Amino acid sequence: MNPPMAAAAHPSLLRQRADYTHKYNCHSGRHGWLRLTPAYSVKVVDELLSGFHGDSIRVLDPFCGTATTALCAACRGYSATTVEINPFLVWLAAVKTARYSAAEIQTTRQACAKALALAEKRDFTSMPEPPIHNIGRWWDSDARVFLCRLRPAIEQTTKEKSPERSLLLVAYCRTLITLSNAAFNHQSMSFRDDGQGKLDCQFDPPGLFRDDVSRILTGAMQTPETGVQIIHGDARALDKIHDRFHLVITSPPYANRMSYIRELRPYMYWLGYLANGRDAGELDWQAIGGTWGIATSRLVDWEPNANAFRPKWLTHILGAIAHSGNANGRLLANYIAKYAEDMWWHFVGLSQVMLTGGKAHYIVGNSTFYGTLLPTEQLYAEMLSELGFACVQARPIRKRNSKKELIEFDVSGCWNR
Repeated sequence: MNPPMAAAAHPSLLRQRADYTHKYNCHSGRHGWLRLTPAYSVKVVDELLSGFHGDSIRVLDPFCGTATTALCAACRGYSATTVEINPFLVWLAAVKTARYSAAEIQTTRQACAKALALAEKRDFTSMPEPPIHNIGRWWDSDARVFLCRLRPAIEQTTKEKSPERSLLLVAYCRTLITLSNAAFNHQSMSFRDDGQGKLDCQFDPPGLFRDDVSRILTGAMQTPETGVQIIHGDARALDKIHDRFHLVITSPPYANRMSYIRELRPYMYWLGYLANGRDAGELDWQAIGGTWGIATSRLVDWEPNANAFRPKWLTHILGAIAHSGNANGRLLANYIAKYAEDMWWHFVGLSQVMLTGGKAHYIVGNSTFYGTLLPTEQLYAEMLSELGFACVQARPIRKRNSKKELIEFDVSGCWNR
């Protein structure tokens, strides 16, 4: 049951493959609703899924993200389960993978018109601005006024937890990023340098929101064949899941990703999932591969667990990164050590939820720190082998960027116990 996704014979022959990145998702229905970088491509998941057939296949994605794997599996009629520690992404996954009736789509259009009309009333009470640091750099005053009026208007014209409210809030997330001063309309990028806001005499925030609602509803019409089980939980505690799975397709946080919370904070603050920076840091500390705010300071005193598997070569790499000549080298070495330990406990849990003969695929890229290469694919492969997975391999599938040493891999293994 090997999937047909072919890889180049040698990393030097690889291309960057935009179709294997988030860019492919932008025009792929629901997959293009909101961007999370580095979101892996729908095409990668579909090619892996195409090698498996049968009505009873159970698919797991223990790192849900924006629910790419779960939605792809549901659209093929497979039973899909996904795990996510971030409550905002749990909500987004539920909205993206839900099935909507024609009546619900129509009532969402009507709710959009009602919300915009309510937000424009002079006596309407707006919400306070979210406590985002230096919020004026993110959004001009006119954009902030519009956003502060629109969200409560959505909530007053829809029922709590209704499909209409959920769909409108996804559109709201799209609109707030487009109205922002973030470069390239993406929250993890830098800000535009010109210091000028996006709002001008031709710019129409209500019209932008209507367009975003239309796009969301077009995707909502594409109904998945099956439902999805979404678990708000920790990928290091998979042993708490009672089901067993034939196939795992996932893309964990990369070792060079210091924080997903930081990237998601515009959505999470505006929708009320975050109230302050400390909460963001706490959530970041719970995540694999996350360091930001208070989470970063905790790394200074972090100590590894002696029972966790660590390859000898990783100790040498950590020593090179922690060299006194590298600014913050010791902190980064602790970060990488914790990342590796977190992934070990994840793989331990994975071995307890796999069916005999099941296969796991991990899409992950290597990283460099101060010129020292961290072969994440080798780390994953050795951990899987240590736990008893067979036929373990790390296939290069694309270049990550112009640096020849940075490669994305499909690390796979079969569970035969």
